[in-house]
Amino acid sequence: QLQASGGGLVQAGGSLRLSCAASGRTDTIYARGWFRRAPGKEREVVATISRSGNTTHYADSVKGRFTISRDNSKNTVYLQMNILKPEDTAVYYCAASRNRFITGSNYPNQYRYWGQGTQVTVSS
Repeated sequence: QLQASGGGLVQAGGSLRLSCAASGRTDTIYARGWFRRAPGKEREVVATISRSGNTTHYADSVKGRFTISRDNSKNTVYLQMNILKPEDTAVYYCAASRNRFITGSNYPNQYRYWGQGTQVTVSS
């Protein structure tokens, strides 16, 4: 249902763009988000975006460096990551919600569909 791509190895200060393409019943997808899980840490929200794209939210740790966007004609959401830091190293997961009443959520249980995860490694 969700296929994430774009991860890789980058030096600190560099950039990466993640993509997450949805397939199947895309008409039931509303808010979307990116989460990440670093080694030894719990999964945390990175950014969320409403169906229209007009409402976005970011974790404090990535504000000003990451940008979430979506192209509904391609059923794809993106995460542009700039000025990457070693602490951004994690497996990144995209998620999609079927809840039409939210514009985004920090809670994983609000998302019905999950991508397989893509590794982002930032070297110092």
